[in-house]
Amino acid sequence: MRYLPKSPADREAMLKAIGLRSVDELFAPIPAEYRLNRDLKVPRQMAESEIVDYFRQRSRENGEGYTSFLGAGAYAHYRPVIIDSLISRGEFLTAYTPYQAEISQGTLQSIFEFQTMICELTGMEVANASMYDGSTAAAEAVMMAVRLTGRRSVIVARSLHPEYREVLATYATHQGMPLSVAAFGEDGRVDVKQLEKSITPETACVLIQSPNFFGTLEDVAAIAEIAHQAGAMLVVSIAEAVSLGIVEPPREADVIAMEAQSFGVPLGFGGPYCGVIATREKFVRQMPGRLAGQTVDKQGRRGFVLTLATREQHIRREKATSNICTNQALVALMVNIFMTVYGKVGLKELAKQNLAKTAYAAAQFAKQGKLLFAGAPRFNEFVVETKEDPHSINSRLLGQKIVGGLSLKKFYPELGNAALWCCTELTTRAAIDTAAGLLKTRAGSVRPASEEAEEVAR
Repeated sequence: MRYLPKSPADREAMLKAIGLRSVDELFAPIPAEYRLNRDLKVPRQMAESEIVDYFRQRSRENGEGYTSFLGAGAYAHYRPVIIDSLISRGEFLTAYTPYQAEISQGTLQSIFEFQTMICELTGMEVANASMYDGSTAAAEAVMMAVRLTGRRSVIVARSLHPEYREVLATYATHQGMPLSVAAFGEDGRVDVKQLEKSITPETACVLIQSPNFFGTLEDVAAIAEIAHQAGAMLVVSIAEAVSLGIVEPPREADVIAMEAQSFGVPLGFGGPYCGVIATREKFVRQMPGRLAGQTVDKQGRRGFVLTLATREQHIRREKATSNICTNQALVALMVNIFMTVYGKVGLKELAKQNLAKTAYAAAQFAKQGKLLFAGAPRFNEFVVETKEDPHSINSRLLGQKIVGGLSLKKFYPELGNAALWCCTELTTRAAIDTAAGLLKTRAGSVRPASEEAEEVAR
């Protein structure tokens, strides 16, 4: 009755109420050749125990016991068990946006604490809670810069996540917003000299990513100086939030667009994730999303209110900054709990673990292949070029229960047989050694990993 709520008696009563004797009479106006006169060809129904067993088997096929070297904007980090325990409480669990957040002080406080910690993490003054994901946050941040500057054109770093660039291109199609691309140099970072030549008085903003798609850290200060001298804004996208545990936040930016998936949000086949926009207080009126504030009631008790909501459901449509979902509160709550559990010291230690594992892996892989962009500082991703096609290598690795790196041919064909590899705290030294041993490529060079990196990698 849960899935077929109408019993035969219910159906007879409904037919009688409309003056019909059978369901066939109900569908009589539809020509006979378009009516299905047989049972559907579907498997028999399954018992609940059979369904649970079926999905457990499929889950094992989908990677149970596998080590993954995939990153590229979606990262496998450990999720403290407390996260699911807390978000499953009735006070929080909801299938949709809590439109009337004011009725729940708990929800508003959660949003307020989220905003506070994001500001501390990014070095910005205000943050929203939240956007769909990192790609839409980047696109919305660009449109925010266009509104603030009154200019139309945008320069996008080619080292920005390729799928982020595709999302932005979709946004720009009907916005009258020309996009140009800033190339990357031999170190995998934005070519600053080329950028300086391509910026114009019509440039609204420069959009970069740091750590970028190759895992290397951009020279944010130099790029910010070039943009600001031309009267343009700088938007910095951060796809790997854990990097902020050890990497100086891009305080020179005007707007930060971040993907917070690494903070306790499961990979989940690509979503839902948690995008964030953080910016200066003077730009807050053009920031899409919700902003929760703290106040006191008549008795002086601490309370929380929805301070700013720039969605078309809250203000006149022509003044709305965006019609995107403005508050994925449940996913943002996961991030909130993660940041609270780890704290400043824990997040720094987590980032160190990621950094050390990657340093060790890059050194091992470089013995079998060519490490690209070796001269640039990096976080937890690196690019290796091999003689063999990366897809062939990955097929071999699967036999060892290892998911290999991401082939870059689709996005950067000029890099040849290059693949993007990622290490997190969950990557073991044994898996790194096994993967490196299965690479059959030409020799390369890389700076040796430090003793500290090797020790942490163990």
